[in-house]
Order: sequence, then C-alpha cells, then structure tokens
Amino acid sequence: MKKQTLAAAGVKVFGSAWRATMNIAEGGLVEIEPLDPDLELPLLIQPRVRGIDLIAWAGLNKALINDNLRKRGGILFRGFHLESPVEFQDFISVISGELLHYTYASTPRTQVSGKIYTSTEYPANQHIPLHNEMSYARSWPMKIWFYCETPAESGGETPIADGREVFKRISAEVRDRFACKKVMYVRNYGEGVDLSWQEAFKTSNPARVERFCIDAGIEFEWKAGGRLRTRQVCQAVTVHQASGEKVWFNQAHLFHASSLDPDIRGKLLSQFDPENLPRNACYGDGSPIEMEALEEIRKAYEQSAIIFPWRAGDILLLDNTVIAHGRRPYQGRRKVLVGMAEQESCQS
Repeated sequence: MKKQTLAAAGVKVFGSAWRATMNIAEGGLVEIEPLDPDLELPLLIQPRVRGIDLIAWAGLNKALINDNLRKRGGILFRGFHLESPVEFQDFISVISGELLHYTYASTPRTQVSGKIYTSTEYPANQHIPLHNEMSYARSWPMKIWFYCETPAESGGETPIADGREVFKRISAEVRDRFACKKVMYVRNYGEGVDLSWQEAFKTSNPARVERFCIDAGIEFEWKAGGRLRTRQVCQAVTVHQASGEKVWFNQAHLFHASSLDPDIRGKLLSQFDPENLPRNACYGDGSPIEMEALEEIRKAYEQSAIIFPWRAGDILLLDNTVIAHGRRPYQGRRKVLVGMAEQESCQS
C-alpha cells in the first residue's frame, strides 16, 4: 500500500517507519477474538498489519476497549510494540487518565518509571496465589495492566480467574459467613520480616502514616522501637458496578498464616505470637477463620484459573474488581511491569 493511500485511510506515517492507526470507520487493522475459543477470558486483540501505533489506536478506540473489558473482564494485546515503560504508561493514560501510585503496599516492588512498577518481587521458586489487587483494602484500582518485557525461560505465567466464578464455587454457607463478618487484616511492620511501614506507606513521616490510616479507616498502634501494627476490616464480597453481580473480593486466603510455606510458617511462629506475625487474617470480629473454609476458597480459585504463556511484548488489561491474578514459579530471567488506574471504593 502506498503512503498516500495509507494517509487517506487514516494511517499515520512517520519518516521511514510506517506506524498505522486504525480509524474506527475503517476497521480491519486488528483482529478481536478469544485467546482460547473455548473460553471467554481473555479477549485477544492483535494487529492484522505490522507497525500499528498501539497508543494512537487506543486513543481512537477507547470505547471499544472499555466495552469489551466490561463484557469479558480481561483483554490481551499481543503483537504490538511498545519501546519503553514510558510508552506503557502512555498507553494506560490514553485509556484511563492519571495512573495510581502503589501506596499501602503489601508486596515488594520497584518503581521503574513514573507510576510503572515491577510485578511482585518474590523469589522465582515461590507461587503467588490468585488475588485481586489491593482487595485487602477498602479502595483499589479498577484497572490493572501487565506488560511482559521478558518472559521466563519456563513457567512464570500469570494465572487469571473470574471472581464471579470463584464466588459461585464457594458454598453458600462460607460465602454468607464471610459476607456477614467480613475480613480483618492484621499487619505488623518493622519486625525485620516483610515490608517496613516506610516501604508500605511510601513515607518516613509517622504523621503521614497516621493521616493515611485515619482517612482509610485503618486502626494503628505504634509499638516500641518505632514498629507499627495496623488492623483494618474490609469487604469479603463486593458487587461489580457494571453488571451488579457478586464477586469474591478479599485476600483472606493469601494473608492468612496458612498460606505460607510450612517451613517458613514454622520459623515465624517460633519467633512471633500469632498476633505479632508480619501479616495475618481473621474474621472482622476477630474470630479465627476455619481452615476448612480457607481450603475451600483456595480450591475455588484453582478450579477457576485460566493459564496461558506470556510472549514478549504482551499487555494484559484486567478489570481488577472482577478478575484475580497470580504468578506461577519460574526459571530464568523474567520481567513483567505493572500499572494501575481508576480508583474504586467499597460501597458498604
């Protein structure tokens, strides 16, 4: 196709490199179909021609992207090309505006550029259970993006699961008990294990921590040696604003001490009383969560999991209120970046 024809069809040409953008009326420059024909999640969007400018295309097709995200819950952009974390952030901004800082963190990450972070920096041999980002809080990002810069040599997939399906797989008795009692997250910072409060709250100023906690409804207690304990009661179930469907939305199974490797759990319990563990979860009234319930929840996530291998350059957009994500162990170098946007809060 000649340059003049491309320009007439709504295609932009930059010097010797042709970078195409699809005009909504033109169509045909991208393919939209399920990644797996037997599954609705994730939806795959990939170019039919080389060199499509993903950022410009997204600006023209924001409604199409958001409509499909509401219907499916997750979109995988594959075969496009972003050159840097800055372009990744620009892509997110086109769809969602200003990105969110990762504040009140629960896992170690590195800020790469602007508001783009590394994915959770746990050792490669560890499994990260399925969870919705920041569902341990009363507000969370509605949208979360993952950009696979370097896929692992083996493993390292990011499993996803629909929280509506997880909700249905959990027995009504357990669902009702959690919905009624909610979940209390207890965190102890500054014990030499897990994140310090400075890392979690992104400040070294205790007054700022206290103000954040007051605004977020988090109980806090300063302990000897500048250590901090927080408690917060949060939702166990939420309702998706677009569909009105109930979604399993908490991290009780992840925060609970039983999620730890048995050897690590044994070592921690030899050093700390249960109430002084770096993190733990119980019902909102302070009563312990039954092991049988936790195992049922973990099984529901496993049965709902969808797993696919990363390819270099893949971008995965998830409706974080509906779709959970995790990480499988891996070998070799792996680099996946994360961005978050569009704050949502618990309505209860």
